[in-house]
This record gives sequence, C-alpha cells and structure tokens, in this order.
Amino acid sequence: MSGQARIAEAFSRARQEGRAALVGYLTAFDPDRAGSLERLRAAIEAGVDVLELGVPFSDPTADGPTVQGAMVRARAAGATLAGVLELAAELRAHTSVPIVLFSYANPLMQLGDALGERLRDAGIDGVLVVDLPAEHAHELRAPIQAMGLGWVGLVAPTTPPARLPIAVASASGFVYAVTLKGVTGAALDADREGLAEQLQAIRAHTDQPIAAGFGVRTPQQAAVLARHADGVVVGSALIDAGQRGPEALAALVAELRAALARPGAA
Repeated sequence: MSGQARIAEAFSRARQEGRAALVGYLTAFDPDRAGSLERLRAAIEAGVDVLELGVPFSDPTADGPTVQGAMVRARAAGATLAGVLELAAELRAHTSVPIVLFSYANPLMQLGDALGERLRDAGIDGVLVVDLPAEHAHELRAPIQAMGLGWVGLVAPTTPPARLPIAVASASGFVYAVTLKGVTGAALDADREGLAEQLQAIRAHTDQPIAAGFGVRTPQQAAVLARHADGVVVGSALIDAGQRGPEALAALVAELRAALARPGAA
C-alpha cells in the first residue's frame, strides 16, 4: 500500500466510525530517542489515526514555545533527520498507522535526489513542509509524490480566496487548515466567527480530507472542530502531556479521540 493510500484509508475508517480523525503531532527525539519512542508508541496504541512526526529544526518559526522547547530538547539529545527516519522505520515495523513527516524545508533539501526514496524506505507516508509556499514546492513535492507519498497542503486563515485553489491543488494526503493567526500552541477560540466558513471555503476547492489544527488543547475544542473538519490536529497539548509521562499522553489521546465522535453518527 502506498503512503498516500494509507493516509486516505485512515480518514475513511474514521469517517465510517462516525467521527473525525485524530492527527497527533510529537517531536522526534523529545526528550531523547528512547523517551520519544516510548511516547510515540503510547500515542499510537491509545488511538491516533495519523501520526505527525516532527523533525527538530534550529529555527522553527511557525512553532510556539511548547514545540520549540521540544525541539531544543531533541537537538540536545542528538536528533538528526537521519535519526528521525531510523525512528520512523522502527515505528513502521510495528504499526500500520500513517506517519506524516512534519518538517521545515532545509533538512529535506539536504537529501537531494534521494529524498523520495529515503522517506519511502523509512516508512513515511506523507510530508508536511511548513515554510514552503505551494508555488515554490515542486523541487521537494515531485520526488515525494513520485514515491506514492502524500503531500499535505497547508492553508492559513490569511490565505486570500484567490490563492486557495493554488494552495490545495497539489495536496495528495490531506489539507491542513490552520485555525488561527499565530504559532502552534496559541490560544484557539474554536467557536470563533468565520471558522466554519473558512473550512467550507477550502472544501470548495479540494476533495482531499481537511484536518484543522493549531491551538487545539482540549477535548471540547476538538469536538467543535470535528463538526466541520475531517480531522483534528493536536500537537502542543500532546507534548505537554508527554512531559508527564506516556500514561498521561495516552489518556489525553483517548479523551481527544472520544471527543471527535459526531452527534447523530451511527
């Protein structure tokens, strides 16, 4: 099964179960390799539908203090892209949950012509690059999609309506709808005026699943987003829970997944 197909299957399964999919982000190598592997496995076993595996980066401009702190700890523990891919391969050997590599552009560019093959061989199913506009993404996107991996489109609240078709046209895993202005972990008002309309506008331009995220910290916030999106992305809250141990992380994952059930769904 291709990576793109594995992602599609995860969203389809959640939909058949009458809920939105839970997309969970954790930074690789946080707090170290062994601790990271323990937390990642705990999240998978507790029920994340799609795992976003963060590549530690020296200048994470899109991320807030929680993710930045995780990246500092990971880099201090010796994290490298090669090490992250080895970690992904170890996870893949024991799970069929889709793994989406969450990265900035520069680390991926270092792989050169081997990019797509290296990611595929490590068990990566899709890629989300947070600092690369769709118009300039071909150099990374083409080799990734050539290996059957998903390319996650990224749309912000500030994306002009005229640019929406461009932003989502090449998405082949899902579309990540950023739900607020700011960085990851900022406070989200899940009931804010215009949020439902923002997601509906994206849906008018793509048949890919839409996952909404940035600032989702509670099951209550996740439940609101689940009314409008195919998936809900949670990151900073999972990192904070992981700091308290894998049991706390697993408990939060279970609560979030339960909150994603849609009222009236069979």
